[in-house]
Amino acid sequence: MAADFSFNRLPCNERAEVEITIEGHKVIALEGETVAAAVMHSGLRPTRTTAVSGTGRAPYCMMGVCFECLMNIDGKPNTQACMTEVSEGMVITVQQGAREIGGDRL
Repeated sequence: MAADFSFNRLPCNERAEVEITIEGHKVIALEGETVAAAVMHSGLRPTRTTAVSGTGRAPYCMMGVCFECLMNIDGKPNTQACMTEVSEGMVITVQQGAREIGGDRL
């Protein structure tokens, strides 16, 4: 996964690093940042595809309003990446289309 770093981190106080996996690649993120920020910093685009046309989407509002950042995080589909903080060992994958509807209740 080539990082273009078009989404850069601002200099800040020291924060612990956590290792996460994005689309099978180990990535270092900073404690307290959102999954969306870590994913964008890694250079991954798009973060999901639409259910109807398969068009790629990526985080837009970064505050939980637009739902463009939906990803599969630790096996849970339809998770808002901009509202989820990274944690050590987290596994993140692109959400392809609509999530599968099973017997589980949301």
